[in-house]
Amino acid sequence: MEHARERLTDPRPGPPDLPTPAATPTERGLELLVHGVGGTTPEKMLGDPRTVRVTGDDTAAVYRRAEDVPESAGGAGPALEELPGDGPVREAYVWCNLTSGNGTRALWLLLLPFMVVNLAHWMRPTAERPGPPVRLYGLLVRLAALTLTVLLVAAACEVALDLVAWQCAGAPACAGRHTWLAFLSPTLSDGGWWSEPGRRLALAALAPTLLTALLWYLSHRTWSAYESHRPLTATAEPGPDESALARPGFWYGRRLGARLRAAHTAAGLLTVAAAVTLPTARFDHRPGGPAPLHLLGVLLGTGILAWSCVVVAVVCRRGRSERHIDQALDRHLLRALPLGALGLLLLAVTYAGWSRPGWRSAGRLPGDPAFGAIMLAQGILVVALAVVAHGLHRRLPDPRAAMRGLGGPAVALLACALGGVASGGLAQRVADWLDGTRASLTGPPVTLTWQASAIPPVLAVLLVLIAVLARRTARLARAERRQVSAEHPGEPEDPHRTKRIAHVRAMATLTDRAPLILAVGSVATLIAGAGALTGALATGLAPAHAARNAGDTVRIAAGVCQMLGSWLIGVGFLLFVAWGRRAYKDASARRTIGILWDVGTFWPRAAHPFAPPCYAERAVPDLTWRTATWTERTGGRLVLSGHSQGSVLVAAAAWQLTPAVRERVALLTYGSPLERLYGRWFPAHFGPAALAALHRDVRGWRNLHRRTDPIGGPVRLAAGHGPEVDHEPLPDPRAYGRTPEHPLPAPILGHSDYQEDPVFTCERDRLLADLHPDLPAPRPEPGRG
Repeated sequence: MEHARERLTDPRPGPPDLPTPAATPTERGLELLVHGVGGTTPEKMLGDPRTVRVTGDDTAAVYRRAEDVPESAGGAGPALEELPGDGPVREAYVWCNLTSGNGTRALWLLLLPFMVVNLAHWMRPTAERPGPPVRLYGLLVRLAALTLTVLLVAAACEVALDLVAWQCAGAPACAGRHTWLAFLSPTLSDGGWWSEPGRRLALAALAPTLLTALLWYLSHRTWSAYESHRPLTATAEPGPDESALARPGFWYGRRLGARLRAAHTAAGLLTVAAAVTLPTARFDHRPGGPAPLHLLGVLLGTGILAWSCVVVAVVCRRGRSERHIDQALDRHLLRALPLGALGLLLLAVTYAGWSRPGWRSAGRLPGDPAFGAIMLAQGILVVALAVVAHGLHRRLPDPRAAMRGLGGPAVALLACALGGVASGGLAQRVADWLDGTRASLTGPPVTLTWQASAIPPVLAVLLVLIAVLARRTARLARAERRQVSAEHPGEPEDPHRTKRIAHVRAMATLTDRAPLILAVGSVATLIAGAGALTGALATGLAPAHAARNAGDTVRIAAGVCQMLGSWLIGVGFLLFVAWGRRAYKDASARRTIGILWDVGTFWPRAAHPFAPPCYAERAVPDLTWRTATWTERTGGRLVLSGHSQGSVLVAAAAWQLTPAVRERVALLTYGSPLERLYGRWFPAHFGPAALAALHRDVRGWRNLHRRTDPIGGPVRLAAGHGPEVDHEPLPDPRAYGRTPEHPLPAPILGHSDYQEDPVFTCERDRLLADLHPDLPAPRPEPGRG
């Protein structure tokens, strides 16, 4: 956040921690606070308007209160026991600028489908050991991600090459309304050099080419800023029950990221080359066409197809290397893939720009087969992914896993649907802008129109489901009223207060209904998408025209769906643009977008290199280095204190520590989605076994939660895993009515202000008390020799 950069005191970094004398039982500890989604300021986290940056930069840094870093004669900070006060020294790690910094973050909205499909990679069900099914799961997600890149660039080609250069520039009425197209119009330019269809296509290819270059640039630049930070190298190989997040190379995916970036860049350029070559080669293939140009078109098409196969083979290569920090780069491959694709594109542009007398643009470019093939490939990949995920879940069932292990395929389908809707919305809005009456333009491919027409049925199904859930929530709220009254015996009854508390509790449970909503939405989307693809390929007409000879009910339904789908896409596209524009100018709007990225970009870019950058590849090494170096230099005790998404970061950091450092570290999590969201949706990495292993490895762990919290919840470790982690639900509000301690009505806090509860301080002090400075050797782990 911009506020995090403004200091009320000397902005110079505070002094580093010095090694202390031999540790004594009265030694003060350190509490490292990590905030959650939406961000905050160090002043709010530390409860002091005077803070000093201890280490870090403007993107992410650690702060202390000014009084905790007093000046000394040598310019170095004192030992902890020399600082005033008797509680732990508190530090705040502020990372919100990683997701909501300057105005360019608004561009990340364009990458939403890429972010969603990247999530699907990490939602794999738990497996006993890495094997062919696990590798096949990752391969299918990477291929689905590749189709999204092709779909985005194909949509840009549809707009620039088909709608603008082919249809509008070729129609005098449309070109006359847009004078900037006059030099491309055969009529208005009087047969100018750029008016030939092939040359118009060659010039228009510049737009999708620049889009591909922009995606490459954003991916490369954000990797340098976010994901190039090396983690600690002293992490031991995780045991069989530990999460993969404990592996040394988990937060350093340099090699795979570079390889995927080169492959997706090449795929984008090859898509543009194919869009230019295909209509040109089809014209040359006509009877009586020039044989040399026809041969050149065949050779060029063969080269594009062959290089596409190379790109697919590169994507299919084995994925991430996590067991060590892989510094190697496939430099020849990284250069050859995009440069080869760029060479083919330049050849395609030269080939299309050759003079062809008598060639006129009419109708639309052959986009229907292309978009139909992309839809079909995505459907096949999602179904295959569901089969693999089901097999993995059946071998090692997890009753808490969302959708019985099918969350990943459902999210991959959602990403494909988002990509299709965005592509269709862009094409339809541009077509309406060029010619709102559609009198002079044929319009976008009917496949995109069928996709838009599938939106109203899916929304209708979801609306019915929402109505059912609303009714169940209301019924649950009525039951909660009795529970709230029973929790406050002897206090005067306040029906409005009771109703409000019960309503908040009932609404908080809707988070646990997300798997049902996604499951119903996925099934409806899959059925509607299959029907749209079948209708488009079978009829070649828009739904309203295809149903004109059907019965009245079908004809009316088709017309309504087509009209509503087009309207919904238009409204959604305009809202999307308006939100992005507001986010570019308004920091508060960027923070709202940042909340979405806080959840979606925690995971490395293992499936799609053009997804928004993974902030955890910067945040986790930051926390790990700070924790390890501080404990080693001072011999002190440290509590990693994480709220909301911050609790996920501190858990990931704890996994990366060596066993000796973990013995000096305890975890305090509150409002934590570790089990409620991450454990259910990402069972392979945050499942019961992984969380139990984390509890066993750290010195202590306590988790605070409320029944009114829609995000945080209990960790739910099974009995027999050592001291209990979960505290009983904190009362919320802290007082039902007016009391001497609370003369005014206490607020319902939900997901916020956990640190204001006295239980927080009590549990933190208890963890610090258990972290004795003279710790024994690391505890042996059950089941290991």
